[in-house]
Amino acid sequence: QVQLVESGGGLVQAGDSLRLSCAASGWSFSSYAVGWFRQAPGKEREFVAAIKWSGSSTWYADSVKGRFTISRDNAKTTVYLQMNSLKPEDTAVYYCAAGSQWGAYRVVAGTAGYDRWGQGTQVTVSS
Repeated sequence: QVQLVESGGGLVQAGDSLRLSCAASGWSFSSYAVGWFRQAPGKEREFVAAIKWSGSSTWYADSVKGRFTISRDNAKTTVYLQMNSLKPEDTAVYYCAAGSQWGAYRVVAGTAGYDRWGQGTQVTVSS
């Protein structure tokens, strides 16, 4: 069964750190790019970060650049999102997604480029 499972979310205070994990099973994970997206209540799902299948290239949304780091361990079929200096505006459900496309920012930042999604993990940052 093809699956993406996120974990690592929780309730933290502003300035704290969290590391999210996205574990894949049931398919050739190493051939796919992986993106992290987030969705706050009442808002559209937005792009956070993405990493190429080889791990050699990454993209970040401006809102998280310098604070979040995406990485992957293909041997463990897991992608990580290290989130530092968290802010209340980072509060959202975080989703990971996998897709076969890679290229310019507009390609990796759009949800249409991903065809496999996890169920999401809640991140809540209190002020």
